[in-house]
Parts: sequence; C-alpha cells; structure tokens
Amino acid sequence: MKRKGLEKRIQRLEKRLREGPKKLAKLKRKLQTKIAAEAKEAKRKSRARRRPKRKLNLSPERRAQLAEAMKARWAAKRAAQASQSASPVIPDSISEKVSGAGTASQNAAAF
Repeated sequence: MKRKGLEKRIQRLEKRLREGPKKLAKLKRKLQTKIAAEAKEAKRKSRARRRPKRKLNLSPERRAQLAEAMKARWAAKRAAQASQSASPVIPDSISEKVSGAGTASQNAAAF
C-alpha cells in the first residue's frame, strides 16, 4: 500500500479511537437515565400497590339477602334470553323481502 493511503488509514483509525470513548460515554449516560426512569416508575407503582383492598364485612343475613337478589336477577336474565331465542324477531325490511311484498323497483332499491 502507498504511503499516503497508509497515513489516511492511520488518521481514520485514530479518529475512531478518539470518538469511541465519547460514544461509549454517551451510551452509558443513556443507560443511566433509562435505569433511573425505570426505578422511578417502579417506585411509583409500588406506592400504588401498598393500599390494601377493603374487605366487605357482611353479616350472614345481608349475605343471604344479596345471594337471593342475584339469583332472582340471573333467573330474570335467563328467562329473557329463553323468550328471545324461542321467537326470533324478523325486521320488517327482511320480512317484506321474503314475502315478495312491494314493487320491483322497491325490491331492487332494498338490495
């Protein structure tokens, strides 16, 4: 290799060696800021978790009353679903299409 080419390669290598520690320091600073941010977030989350859940102190009578109310609610919901599935509701627009009611232009507009 020629002398000039070697000098240029040496200069580039020296430049990379000078910039290397700068880049390394920059990356280390970024890492430190990330670690600090994660620690701050973890600390914030741990504060939120400290609050204990409030326990409901129900008397046996109140618990039985609530159980009966829920059973009645579920029974009403099941009855409503059973009545809906037993007689499906067909919208008017579909029943007209099926029965053939209306003019040809109305049927074409419907589709």
